[in-house]
Amino acid sequence: MGVVRNEHERIVQAPAEAVGALLDRLSAEDDPVFPVPAWAPMTFDRPLGVGATGGHGPIRYSVAAYEPGRRVRFAFTPPGEGFHEMTVESRGEGRCLVRHVLEMRQSGVDRLLWPIAVRPVHDTMLEELFDNIERAATGGCARPVRWSLRLRLLNRLWWPRPRAVGVPPEARLLRASVERPGYQDAYRMDLRAGLPRDPGAWTGVLRDAFPVVAREGGELLMDVNTAGLSARASILVDERHVTLSTAVRADSVRARLYWGVVRRVHPFMARTMLRRTHRRLALAAPHAGERATGTGHSTVSAPSHFVSG
Repeated sequence: MGVVRNEHERIVQAPAEAVGALLDRLSAEDDPVFPVPAWAPMTFDRPLGVGATGGHGPIRYSVAAYEPGRRVRFAFTPPGEGFHEMTVESRGEGRCLVRHVLEMRQSGVDRLLWPIAVRPVHDTMLEELFDNIERAATGGCARPVRWSLRLRLLNRLWWPRPRAVGVPPEARLLRASVERPGYQDAYRMDLRAGLPRDPGAWTGVLRDAFPVVAREGGELLMDVNTAGLSARASILVDERHVTLSTAVRADSVRARLYWGVVRRVHPFMARTMLRRTHRRLALAAPHAGERATGTGHSTVSAPSHFVSG
């Protein structure tokens, strides 16, 4: 069993009090620093404070120590062993040092995964978090982190997958559009902070190939009739989810033959298109620090510095 220690730090041209106030908003709905929606959000079962449990993505931990405006330590949930900690220290008037330290014990396959996959993701997420602190505290980031090809591949592989659900009751346009459908399905993904709540932004799920025939509130209805099928697709967006639903009725022999073939691949294609659009919109969204200041995208330039070991 080995011990991994990983450190990141950055001087920020802002008072420690201002940066500490940003860290106090970690995991809040208006969290200005955690790199969402490009990565899974940090969430807890209660507001940030000792005893709160949660994590981000598959990484689970609880708040072990908290000094508002100065320091927060997270202890990994068993079987994990170790901690990660954020601190803010004044470096004179108008400047501060932000540091993140991770220390954990590893054994077995974790010792192989850490250098190959986990550390590149961890390092990039931490540098993006520091970038957001700079954006929110100073209004800009001089050297935002850049993603390597390996990071893009890992992000794509680990992106969440849609889950099958029943057609939601709120999909009223879909339910009214196809009488006595012979087939219905629905797939849903969580909406991360920064993702659009306008269903019109999600029409790329179907590659903008089908016309929009109706819209009501958070639901948008598209005509996907083909080969004699009576078929509609609904994109429903609420505060927590985006749901892609389909209703199909095959009345003719030609339509039934066509649907008998397409039905085998439809669930896979629906999931793939929703997941692809979800990721594309997330990577195009403003950073958390930009959302906090109301600015647009910063230009990605030279890679940010980091210290790890």
